[in-house]
Amino acid sequence: MARRLVLASTSPFRRELLTRLQIPFEIADPKTDESALAGERPEATAKRLAEAKARAVAARYPDALIIGSDQVAASNGQRFGKPGSRENAIAQLRLMRGKEVIFHTGLCLLDSATDRVQVRCIDTQVGFRDLSDAEIESYLDKEDALNCAGSAKSEALGISLLSYLRGDDPNALIGLPLIALCNMLRAEGLALP
Repeated sequence: MARRLVLASTSPFRRELLTRLQIPFEIADPKTDESALAGERPEATAKRLAEAKARAVAARYPDALIIGSDQVAASNGQRFGKPGSRENAIAQLRLMRGKEVIFHTGLCLLDSATDRVQVRCIDTQVGFRDLSDAEIESYLDKEDALNCAGSAKSEALGISLLSYLRGDDPNALIGLPLIALCNMLRAEGLALP
């Protein structure tokens, strides 16, 4: 019998990515505090929160494979989260223009029956063009980017803000590293093509 697979996220972006694997899964809201700890490195935050999200729903799914993911964007010691407002998105994009930002995507697969956990961080280097204020305003007029780290949705119009992307998995930047996830699922005995 196939194991239950649970995505501990309400992100529509992660849901769409996981759908690409063509395996049945359920969605659970992890309701997790996403604050960084004092002195915590961005990649450590991403990994810790990915695992915290998976563990937050484990009691509701005692015999399941639970996927947790979190993303932290950072450049020169500054973090860029979900802006939440247009004003914050403008401020973020102004700070990121002309710079390289590393998007650290934490991924966790938790077997809630055995408490076995696999955790990884997949980094994507993103170069932002030297954007003018008019380009930033025009972008935000056309794209709802208030719920994504760094205010730029690379899978949509946000790609026009970038000069390059470098990483092992293009899906990591969108929020769910599918290559690493497939390897984790195979390690748990889930058959994938």
